[in-house]
Formats: sequence, structure tokens, C-alpha cells
Amino acid sequence: MFIQKLKNILNSNTFIIILIFICLINIIYKINNVKSKYKITDKSIIGIVTNIKEKDDKVTLTIKAKENVIVYTNNLNVKLGDKLYIEGTLEQLSDNTNFNLFNYRKYMLSKNTYFSMKASNVKIIKKNKNIFYNIKNYLVDRISNLKKSEYLKTFILGNTSDIDSDILESYRTNGVSHLFSVSGMHITLLSTIILFLLNKIKKSNINYIFVCSFLIFYMFLTNFTPSVIRATFLFILLTLNKFLNLNLSTFKILIIILCMSLIINPYNIYNVGFKFSYIVSLFLIHFSKIINRFKNYISKTFMTSLISFMAGIPILINNYFSINIMTILNNILFVPIVSIIIFPFSLIILVFNKLDFIYEILINILEKLSLFIMHFKIEIILCKVNILIILVYYIIIIFVLYKIYKRKYKYIYLIVILIFIHTNINYLNSDFYVTLIDVGQGDCSLIHLPYNRGDILIDTGGSINKDYSKDIISYLKSKGIKNLDYLIFSHGDFDHMGSSLNLVDKFKINKVIFNNDSYNSLEQNLINLLNKKNIKYYNKIKNLKISKYKFQFLNTKIYNNENDNSNVIYFNFNNYKFLFMGDAEIDKEKDILDKYNLSNIDFLKVGHHGSDTSSSKEFVNVIKPKYSLISVGKNNRYGHPKNSVLDTLKNSKIYRTDENGSIEIKINRNKYKIKTCKNI
Repeated sequence: MFIQKLKNILNSNTFIIILIFICLINIIYKINNVKSKYKITDKSIIGIVTNIKEKDDKVTLTIKAKENVIVYTNNLNVKLGDKLYIEGTLEQLSDNTNFNLFNYRKYMLSKNTYFSMKASNVKIIKKNKNIFYNIKNYLVDRISNLKKSEYLKTFILGNTSDIDSDILESYRTNGVSHLFSVSGMHITLLSTIILFLLNKIKKSNINYIFVCSFLIFYMFLTNFTPSVIRATFLFILLTLNKFLNLNLSTFKILIIILCMSLIINPYNIYNVGFKFSYIVSLFLIHFSKIINRFKNYISKTFMTSLISFMAGIPILINNYFSINIMTILNNILFVPIVSIIIFPFSLIILVFNKLDFIYEILINILEKLSLFIMHFKIEIILCKVNILIILVYYIIIIFVLYKIYKRKYKYIYLIVILIFIHTNINYLNSDFYVTLIDVGQGDCSLIHLPYNRGDILIDTGGSINKDYSKDIISYLKSKGIKNLDYLIFSHGDFDHMGSSLNLVDKFKINKVIFNNDSYNSLEQNLINLLNKKNIKYYNKIKNLKISKYKFQFLNTKIYNNENDNSNVIYFNFNNYKFLFMGDAEIDKEKDILDKYNLSNIDFLKVGHHGSDTSSSKEFVNVIKPKYSLISVGKNNRYGHPKNSVLDTLKNSKIYRTDENGSIEIKINRNKYKIKTCKNI
């Protein structure tokens, strides 16, 4: 009787609608009421070690306490499952400081993590005695001693953090990174192997209970990643569906799992892997009849890849701002290599570790293949769009897939048209904007002309601790920018052009402009790359005209220091005056006032990050800036911007990248709007 009532409830469309409604209400409430169980003033935590990452003698621990806390320490003597007392300073996890880019804080909310802690004291209260953590510790130790252990950690424990970042990026570019996260494919293979072995011993329904129990334990081994949770509970509920005769469709079961996952943890909406896992799975299940229509393996794999690719397009657009058309074909090659060879061999190596030399050869081939194929990508850059456009994408994709089911393949042209319009949308956009991109203690400014008439980047930033080229490229793509017409360097200091080599190597640059001084070693290295890539470069520029827009380089003379030799650039758009000072100091400011008639500057990019060697009272009083924009690193060792400079600029509205993150000035016709990435 109970089973029949359960069957009626679960099969009811009303139940699904109510579940979805509860899920949505819960998401809206939770994302607007983010609350931690800790206070920023707390100085200690007690919890269990659930994850350990070691790099360059630095250890990052995930501690399960009142909630998860990321702990940075030098203590190498802890194991998974150990209970620790930790003293230190809690810090709130950081939001993105550049528009549209990855938000670490929101992502970590999906992992029930609100704070990080820099540990000053770590004490083991109780060594681990939990059998499950003992098994995991044993696996970690066993894997760590094998060749290409980073891949064993990936396929066995679901941890990709040790794979080389360039290799990992090649997998993502090729559209096959999903193969390197433990997912439905891996769970299906594992459950099939275990069931096969158990059935060889004795066929029994109890075997399914054993498999379900193992998969729950495997969720623990992989730190409960979304794809493993989805695949595990799908297997469990399909098993119950079979034995209880509930007659639920696989699609409906997955909807229930999705809703329950979001009710338990609504912050999963910030997890790109979670979205990929469920959306692609829902599409593959719903349109499985299209796949099953084909008989041979290649055709099935191609159609699976095509549906997965189409389902993932809107997610790729708003997270990576581009799609690679070759993804569809790449999966035909990589899926069998990983699913039939690499992953099964990972399980074999775990038992027969003497064969790890073969595993190393296979992985080396895989990596070289990925790096090679990446050169043949057909990348389409697509700017970030709002939720309505995403819905339009899904409506058209679903419509096209229904037509494909009816063997009307020609309707794919609708997606082609939509992508074509999207990739050329900037030609219809009348906005002019200037963005100070946050590159820490450095400079980087983008100027975008209306109707896609030109894009100019002034400086690239640069730090010995970070190459900002990846952030810059991601931001450019998020705005639908496919190439830079000009890359201009104010001067050759590292904090202004340190990220230039990778930027020029990985993004299309048409022309480069240097300052008037002789080339230093950093500039010469870049020139060597420019020559190799046949990119034209210039110096000693007085004026630059793009379409009807004119940029004036305020040259004076050659000085005996790099800062004063900075390119100072003046630009007037619709009677709004912009002045970019580079690192020009007081001597050059005086010469500029003597040579040029400047007054009532609307937007001043303050010289030398707010150093007191620039922005003299005489200069500021003459140009009278309405807004002062300072590109400066948070808690920088120079103490920029100086209080004396802030006092000099007090009659203007001051924006700072260390406090505001990226700063965007957008002008449309005669109206302007200033937006910052961080609101303070």
C-alpha cells in the first residue's frame, strides 16, 4: 500500500512542480541571506582534516568544523581524519575584482566554505582512527608513490589540482575536460565491474546493495563532488525504481536529484561543474532516442558529443566566453582513449603498481595529443549575456534537437545564425567604454570604441607573483573582443608590461606602440616575439587616429628616467576628456603644462599609482579632474596611493582598483555611467 502511494506521488507532475517551486524559493532566499557560523573576529577553530594539498612546502588544509574552512599552514605532519586545534586569522574569501571573471567566494559557498585562515599555531588533538579516512590515507599514500600520480588522483579521487595548469587548460580548450572529473561514465564503469564480479560469485539482489554502499563510500573518497553525487544517486534511485516498480522515467529521477541537491545546497548554482553535470545529463537522457537510433560506436559517440556540446553552449558562453567547434570531433577521439584505456588502466595500476611505467607512457601520449590538437581549435568568442539570452539559446537548442529527432537536420542553421548574431553583436553596440582592469600593483586600461570600431589596451600589468594575461584575455573575451587594434605601453617597467609576452602570444594583437625611450631588455624580449609573429610595432608616436577618433600623445622630451618617458595619452570623446598619465612624474607634468593647453579633464588616470612623485598640486589645479582613477595593488609595499596625493585630488571623485576592483566608464551619446566591480 505504501509503495503504491509513493509511486503515485512520485509520478505526479504536481509533485515535480511543487519540488521545483520549493527549490527556487530556497535558492532565492539562501543567496540573499548568506550566513557563516563563524565571525571574522574568531581566532581559533577545531575540526577534522578532510583534504590536504601540498605545494612548494606550503600546505592547504580543508577543515570540517562548524563549516568548512580553508587553512594555510606549513605543518606537513597531519593526515586526513586528524582532529586539529588551529589558531590564526580568519579572512573572508575574495570575490572577483574584474568584471565577469571567476568568483572564488561564490564557488566556495558551494563547498560550504566561507572563510580561510592563515594558521599561526596547529595542534593535533586526536589522531585519526576512522576506518574510512584510514582507507583514503592509504590510497593517497599509495597513489603518491606512483608515476603520473596526478592522474591517478584525478581518476580515483576526483582531484585535478596536481595536473599541470597548461595541460589542464588544453583539455578545457579541446572541450574534453569533463573526462577528467569523476562522473557518470566512471561510476557506470565502476558499478558494472563490481556487479560483474559479484554476479560471477553469486547472482543476487544483495549485490546491488553492496554496489550502492560502495558508491556512497566512493562519494566520500572523491570529497562529494557534484558529478559523483549525481551519478551515485542516479544509480541508487534507478535500482530502487527497478525493484519497487515505481515506473519513474530516468529524466524525472534526475530532476528529483537535481532539486534535492539544490535544496540541500542552493549555492551549487555557483559551481560550473554542477551545472555542466546536470544540464548535459538531462539533455542526454531526454534525447537518448536520437543517440540510440545509431548502431555503430562512432555515430553514437558523435551524436552524444553533439548533444553534449549544444547543451553546454550557454554555460560556456557565460563562464569561458568562447566555444571551440572542434569539441564535437575531439570527444570522438578522447572519449574512447580515456574511458576504454586510461581510466580502466588507472584501476589496474592501483592494484598492480609495477605497471606504472606503462601508465606514464599512456599519459605522456595523452598530454602530447591534447597539446597538439589544441592548435587546431576553431574558437568563437562570445560575450557574456543576461539570463534572457541564455533562455533564448536553450529554447532554440531544444527546438533544433526535436527537429533532429524527426531527422530534420537542416534546422541546425538556427543555432548557427544565433551564434553569428551573438559573435557580431558589438557592431550594433553604440557604447563607448573605458575599463581600468585590476592588475594589482600595475596598470592596464581598455578603451573600446562604439560600433566595434576599435579596441586599445594601454599596458598589461605584471608581477613576479602573477601573470595577469589570463585575466586580461578572459575579460576581453567576456566583452566579445576578438582582437586588439593597438597594444600601447606607457613605458617599459615590469608593472606596466610584465604580462605582455603571454598576452601577445595567446591573443590577437594587430599593432604595438612603445614609448619614445630606447628599448630595455623586457621591451626587447617582446620585440623578438613581435617579429616572430609578424606584428608591427612603433615608437615616437604623436597622434593616433582610429576611424574618426584621435588619440594625442603628449610628448615633451627624452628624460633620464623611464617614468618620465611614459606615453601620456589625451583623448576626447563626445566632449568628455580623458588623460592617461602612465608613471609620468612632476618634471614631465610641468613640461606638459608648458607645452599643452589642458583643463577640466573629466577622467584622469592618475600617474604612478598615486605616488607622491606625481600628481603635483600645480598640475592637478590646472587640469581640474572631475574623476581620478588610481590603479594600485591592495596593501602594496610602496604605500600607494599616498595620503598627500589623495588630499591633492580631494576635489575630484576618487576611484581605486584596490578598493573598487575594476572601474568602467561607459558613455552613450551624452550620458556617462561609472560602474565598479566591487561596491564599498
